[in-house]
Amino acid sequence: MAAAYDRVIRGGFVVDGTGAQGFEADIAIHNGMIAAIGRVDGCGADEIDARGLLVTPGFVDVHTHYDGQATFDQRLAPSSQHGVTTAVMGNCGVGFAPCRPDDHDRLIRLMEGVEDIPFPVLSQGLPWDWFSFPDYLDSLARRRFDIDIAAQLPHAALRVFVMGERGAQREPASQADIAAMSALTEEAIRAGAIGFSTSRTLNHRTSDGQPTPTLTAAEDELVGLALALKRANAGVLQVVSDFADFEREFAMLEHLARVSGRPLSFSLAQSGRSPEGWRMMLQKLEMAVDSGLDMKAQVCGRPVGLLLGLELTLNPFTYHPAFAGIAHLSLRDKVARLRDPAFRAQLLGQTPRWDSPLARDTFGDWSAIYPMLEGFDYEPTSDKSLQAYADQRGLTPLEATLDVMLEREGRGMIYVPFLNYANGNLDPSHDMLAHRDTVPGLSDGGAHVGMICDGSFPTSMLTHWTRDRRRGPRFSIAQVVKMQTSDTAALVGLKDRGVLTPGRRADINLIDYDNLSLAAPRVVHDLPAGGRRLMQDATGYRATFVRGEMTYCDGRPTEALPGRLVRGGA
Repeated sequence: MAAAYDRVIRGGFVVDGTGAQGFEADIAIHNGMIAAIGRVDGCGADEIDARGLLVTPGFVDVHTHYDGQATFDQRLAPSSQHGVTTAVMGNCGVGFAPCRPDDHDRLIRLMEGVEDIPFPVLSQGLPWDWFSFPDYLDSLARRRFDIDIAAQLPHAALRVFVMGERGAQREPASQADIAAMSALTEEAIRAGAIGFSTSRTLNHRTSDGQPTPTLTAAEDELVGLALALKRANAGVLQVVSDFADFEREFAMLEHLARVSGRPLSFSLAQSGRSPEGWRMMLQKLEMAVDSGLDMKAQVCGRPVGLLLGLELTLNPFTYHPAFAGIAHLSLRDKVARLRDPAFRAQLLGQTPRWDSPLARDTFGDWSAIYPMLEGFDYEPTSDKSLQAYADQRGLTPLEATLDVMLEREGRGMIYVPFLNYANGNLDPSHDMLAHRDTVPGLSDGGAHVGMICDGSFPTSMLTHWTRDRRRGPRFSIAQVVKMQTSDTAALVGLKDRGVLTPGRRADINLIDYDNLSLAAPRVVHDLPAGGRRLMQDATGYRATFVRGEMTYCDGRPTEALPGRLVRGGA
């Protein structure tokens, strides 16, 4: 008898992304879509036994930075290794289109500084076969991936494209500048940009220390760009801001949402400088939504943390004069020097020059810095800190730090949670995730390749918040699956995915939930120019399907590359 379906997944425990409780069911797939769910009598050309496995929609990650990687890599790891089947890139106002040839290096330096992607990786990896943003989309549309991608128009690239040096130097935009940017924004949205993004934070700088071009863009400029989305009747707005003048800045975001009539989201996390500020933000957000505005906050379910080590961008000895003298050496030679008793004594005897804001904010409180070990708990207690580690061994914190980094032949890492952990717990993250007007975001997949490894957010959301948390309330599996499937898909207007129901995309994860776990981050050298990046493996993903094709099997990639560029509104 001829097969009725391309594939049937049999007997899995289906958590469908709606928030409803799970149920045992079969799922039939035909032509990349879910054809039936429940008891499926017809057979598939491929039959998969999913008994004992959790079956979920593929995860939709709305905050990534694969803008460069997508032009030279077919596998958008680490996200694709963590159940993500759709990634939205072009966040935070940074990207590579539109771009004039003379500005290639300028945009690379901006991405290098903001997202910690080395200049040689991008200068050798980017094909630059585009000029306008529609050209960039067409370039991506010719490529094939292991997940779907969607792109936002980045404000910084747009501003430099229209205003040149004036834009890069943050000069006010004239009415002619605004009109030109608005027209190009409308063109990009109509060509398939899923939205428009901007940055208003001092944390975002070029690699030579200059603030992002969009930092001080005036409200009339942003309104002009928001009106382009209104004219196109499509697209979303994404904003990251310091909210230095909170009332004025939030009022501006409300105005942008109101005049555009389009959804707007902004990044929200707990800061150590204002540990309760996030509560005020959520109160304002509630009021805005209750007034009829379509606004959300993007929040994250674990600390945003720096990883430091001898292979990475920074470590606590980066600012020691003795370490500066060996920084250029290979890892093997660095390790040899650091194990030399005389050099170790010289290094530890020096006073570090922690004169940068990042260093001052990062180092000093060793009770809030942790060794990154296998089975690391992303809600660590102070007795797991470097201070405790040092006290147990009769060492100074710097001695202990050096010992940790020298483990595994110099591949040891330490973890510094700098957002969402001011209280030493994740209670703020819990409350932010539980709020009606938030969605999970901020994984930054594809970025911060030498300092942050948060593309594994989807996995830790499932393991920590539904199963492993011991220090406070948890969520149900159904809640967490909904958060990072239908909720995130709805945020960016992707209505064909995020829920397991007939007629939707067959983007599906089969998960061995009881054995789902994260490995410690590791460094690989597989980027253009031999560039290194952080990766984090997961155990427990038995299979991931994109458009009905299996892209990962037991954590290993298959030959299938069904992922495509998703144009806005599709």
